[in-house]
Amino acid sequence: MKYKSTRGKANNYTFEQAVLAGLSPDGGLFIPQSIPKAPSDFLTKWASLSFQELALEVLSLYIDESEIPRQDLQDLVNRSYATFRHKDITPLHQVKDGLYILELFHGPTFAFKDVALQFVGNLFEYFLKRKNAGIENPADRHKITVVGATSGDTGSAAIYGLRNKQDLEVFILFPTGRVSPIQEAQMTTVLDKNVHNVSVGGTFDDCQDILKGLFANKDFMSKYNLGAVNSINWARILAQTVYYFHSYFSLLRSLNITPGSEEAKKIHVTYSVPTGNFGDILAGYYAHQMGLPTSKLLVATNANDILYRFFRNGVCEKIVGDDGGVHETLSPAMDIVVSSNFERLLFYLARDAAVDASVPESEKDTKAGEIVNGWMVDLKQKGRFDTGAQVLAEAKRIFDAGHVSDQETCETIRAYCHPKDAAQAPYVMDPHTAVGVTAAQSVVSKIDSQNVVISLSTAHPAKFSEAVERALKDQEGVNFEQFFKAVLPKEFEGLMTAERRVTVIPRAEEALVIEVIAKELSC
Repeated sequence: MKYKSTRGKANNYTFEQAVLAGLSPDGGLFIPQSIPKAPSDFLTKWASLSFQELALEVLSLYIDESEIPRQDLQDLVNRSYATFRHKDITPLHQVKDGLYILELFHGPTFAFKDVALQFVGNLFEYFLKRKNAGIENPADRHKITVVGATSGDTGSAAIYGLRNKQDLEVFILFPTGRVSPIQEAQMTTVLDKNVHNVSVGGTFDDCQDILKGLFANKDFMSKYNLGAVNSINWARILAQTVYYFHSYFSLLRSLNITPGSEEAKKIHVTYSVPTGNFGDILAGYYAHQMGLPTSKLLVATNANDILYRFFRNGVCEKIVGDDGGVHETLSPAMDIVVSSNFERLLFYLARDAAVDASVPESEKDTKAGEIVNGWMVDLKQKGRFDTGAQVLAEAKRIFDAGHVSDQETCETIRAYCHPKDAAQAPYVMDPHTAVGVTAAQSVVSKIDSQNVVISLSTAHPAKFSEAVERALKDQEGVNFEQFFKAVLPKEFEGLMTAERRVTVIPRAEEALVIEVIAKELSC
């Protein structure tokens, strides 16, 4: 399996090269040369596999054994998920008839990013150890400077995946005051010498723009050998495809239905995904393209609804906030205007629906890359691009979208924490999970035992306690402090008062970030 760029000018990269580079030299994102199909008998062959066993099978389709021998890959998978608190890694929880929550927050930082970043951290370490085998002189060793931007969860998950790893330095940029207090504490209280947090005066989009600028700065990138942990890194997307397959098999087991049977074919599954940078739902797209039976992928957005609007009219347009900035919401990990991973989907849409049918097959990738590059230039310079009716129709074959207000988010948190149906057990969800559930309830016309919704739960509610408190504070008979103490993970105790280390820069300027990185590495 080789990898290529969404801009059509870079090809034949190995998996290792794609992972370590993060961003393609032509400014695009790495994608596989082709999307492999799952084995013809996967519905029966994979049905009873554990998460780790399933991960090995899925990852093996994208990673040649000549690059990572199967036993080494198995060891990487086992080490990556040994840190999770639940035996199923990503358990499926039914909240009512037809509605299931896929809990992705059982990793070390209580967020879905752990599923990918524990694996990515071990991949970086594996590649570095192989490159540095037998090299004793520190000056001669191959080193990587990992730089990431976060709206909250990526930062802590990356830090916990990379902390104290040899020959790795990690810098995480986050927008000052725009991540939750728990998220900020999780990042800044990690005092390992190779971890550096940078608080940036601006928005997540500003941090993401700086990140892209650093990777486009060839001299800087070469000097410090930059690596990426944001979901622009292909390994992030790949690792996340596993839990789509795992949840499907978990669903059928819970219903006592045999995968591949006629009864299984009657089950229609919609995945509702709270969406910011588009990586989580993109993993679902790859799973679908590989053969996973999926009815729809539902893009659930908050007030920052550029993706919702795209799936309505085919126009991607940056109109948000009264001042043109990002809306601050109760689901801050989704407070994003430009979703980096959307470019990966756009490549496939362009190739399938925008490239003229007369173009030879051998030239379609290049033509699709040119189209995507044009769209990206228009978005940057004009603030919008229009893909046209054919591309929109292709997108809507598998995707739908919904947007959710803060008020609706709070109403959903309340409704499931204190259900009116006495037979329904209470369930506490964080605001991002609530966005996914709310969107599903408003968009999916029928939810029952045959029309199933699996809504992805991206974070433990304790990570967004302020939003949960806002939703529940007026509930009669609820003592919030006692209530939340019951769900607060022991790992969060004392976190808010622990020692911290962070560098604050007042403005979102690339030069200021370069100065911080250069200064820290010179030490």
